[in-house]
Amino acid sequence: MESFRPRLVAGLSIASLLAMTLIAPAIGVAAGSSSSGDVRIVHKGASTFPETGSFTPSGTHDVTTDEFAEDEGEDADISLSDSHGPAVSAPGSAKAKSNPSFINGFEGLNHYQQRYARGGNQFSVEPPDQGMCVGNGYVVEAVNDVLNIFNTTGVSQLPDNTATNIVNGFPRNVNHAIDLNSFYGYAPAIDRSTGIRGPFVTDPSCLYDSGHFFVTVLTLEVVPTTGAFTTVNHLDLAVSATSNPTGAWNIYQLDVTNDGTNTGGVNPGPYLGDYPHIGSDSNGFYITTNAYPWCCNGFSGAQIYAMSKSALASGAASVTVVHIDTSHMVNAPSDDSSDPTHQPGFTVWPAQGNGGGGNKEFFLSSNAADESQRPMSGTPGTRTSNQIALWTLSNTNSLNSASPSVTLSNTLLGVGQYSVPPKQQQPGSGTVPLKTTTPEVAQGDCLNDNTEVTIAGVGCWRLLVTPAAHAAGGVEVISRPDSNDSRMQQVWFANGKVWGALDTALDPGAGIRAGIAYYVINPNAAKVDLSGYLGADGYDFTYPAVAVTNSGRGMIAFTATGNTLNPSAGYASLDAKIGAGPWNVVPGGQGATVDDGFTSYKAQVGTPPRTRWGDYGAAATDGNNIWIASEYIAHRCDYIPWGGPFFVGGTGDNLLGTCGGASHGPGTRSALANWSTFISQFTP
Repeated sequence: MESFRPRLVAGLSIASLLAMTLIAPAIGVAAGSSSSGDVRIVHKGASTFPETGSFTPSGTHDVTTDEFAEDEGEDADISLSDSHGPAVSAPGSAKAKSNPSFINGFEGLNHYQQRYARGGNQFSVEPPDQGMCVGNGYVVEAVNDVLNIFNTTGVSQLPDNTATNIVNGFPRNVNHAIDLNSFYGYAPAIDRSTGIRGPFVTDPSCLYDSGHFFVTVLTLEVVPTTGAFTTVNHLDLAVSATSNPTGAWNIYQLDVTNDGTNTGGVNPGPYLGDYPHIGSDSNGFYITTNAYPWCCNGFSGAQIYAMSKSALASGAASVTVVHIDTSHMVNAPSDDSSDPTHQPGFTVWPAQGNGGGGNKEFFLSSNAADESQRPMSGTPGTRTSNQIALWTLSNTNSLNSASPSVTLSNTLLGVGQYSVPPKQQQPGSGTVPLKTTTPEVAQGDCLNDNTEVTIAGVGCWRLLVTPAAHAAGGVEVISRPDSNDSRMQQVWFANGKVWGALDTALDPGAGIRAGIAYYVINPNAAKVDLSGYLGADGYDFTYPAVAVTNSGRGMIAFTATGNTLNPSAGYASLDAKIGAGPWNVVPGGQGATVDDGFTSYKAQVGTPPRTRWGDYGAAATDGNNIWIASEYIAHRCDYIPWGGPFFVGGTGDNLLGTCGGASHGPGTRSALANWSTFISQFTP
């Protein structure tokens, strides 16, 4: 697990501040090994409804102003690859004009809603980790750490909870959103009146299939009085009882604490079941994770969990789960001394879409990252590859029996070179933010300011960090957001093909940038039918998500940033014959300013900061239409309204940094982050 231990750094209401003292071409095919896994039983827990649980409103009587969960102020999807690999040269893509056809779009969940749901008894979290699915006229979106249910025009279908959502003395409009701790029946992430912590819920994913919605998260148990992790962690799966997601949901819990590979005493358990993702075929529902040892810097293999989809949809009292550890299953060399000829599976992403492959479920994974090449030593690998792995889980109809008998195998496919990408660039990256320039970066400006007269003293930084943190941080600059590590992203099965995409280093002609590699695979022939790259001079494309209709018309959703483009929701068409079409920014999804989140700044998270972004987006089909969702920056919030009454003589919201005005919101951001999500519908 990444070392990330921000302490008490932020008091974000006037009352709490006053109470403080300070504050390509195929190159050959190789078959891997196979595994049938072990079997366990999970039981249905209590039903839940999408409504806010009990809480004490946060405000003047808070005993804590903690903004970050212990060890994980950022949502720490783990990556061992911390620098990019070599870039492949590929022509830049043109901008699209009218294809696919845009139908409508709207802002989804944002950081203000995330931080101030459940009466403000939430932590500040980056990145959102976006799950989104669509069906029966509903759009369900879940991020770290809130959930909302919309109709197809973007109107929330959950009850209006504004009147009861009191934060620092005033109702706060979070557009009806509920926190994920409430959704799964847990205590608040933090009870600010007592300091008691609830479970740490993260990494949401969503899928609509067979008339039901499925939402999964990873839940980490904590010591309530301190927030320290106990190492116990489990996958929580919520399944809607009907096709109406505003009604009852059934909850299943799968402990993954001991699922991983201990090889000769290296990388011993317990393990963290990181980065869970979901898929389905006509028979089964599938969750995959990346197992990391809590003890040390290594990787312990991707894990696969297969279960009957119909049993889950029917609300069965118990469900049989087949667990498979993919360690040592990829026929390519690693540094694992017990089996140097094989690699572990890493981010083995299950396919969604259109009923699956009959009696088979397909998965894709990549092997450029250190987790594949150097799982035991923890030393850097090449961070580049010209192979991806196609995984096939056979005999999935047996998941509906009392004694399931499935077999997992994989095949290495030759593709064009891809590698760990460089960080994104956004306007002004690497320069010092100044209050007199555009764009204004409110939090970055504040951390650099030593003259503003505030209610905490002279120097705006006193509103955010301690003197020691401020001194250690030094001068802050506009960041370069994270670009992932070349792990496979969302996988889709449609029209007899498996479709996928990943992040890669790309040279479109004027220097190395972050771009996308995509793949269309014939799974029965174990053959890459088509592959290619998507990128553009002066831009970075990151965190792709693919969805494809039954007829084989697809789209790639991603975040687009650039030298002159603020973080925006981007898209391109995808076709099995011509590949990716021209790209563009989704109408209404253009970024309003640069990323200004707390993971960008040394005073907040240490040196060097890792500006967390995305971790994943989402895409889904709804008949002949495709819905896509990506992170972007929806609103600009300049320095003076950001500070409001926290600056002596200022006016506005009594929560720092919301730009909520004298009417107390709804705000456009929090003091510590300004991310948002954009959801849109297209006909490809």
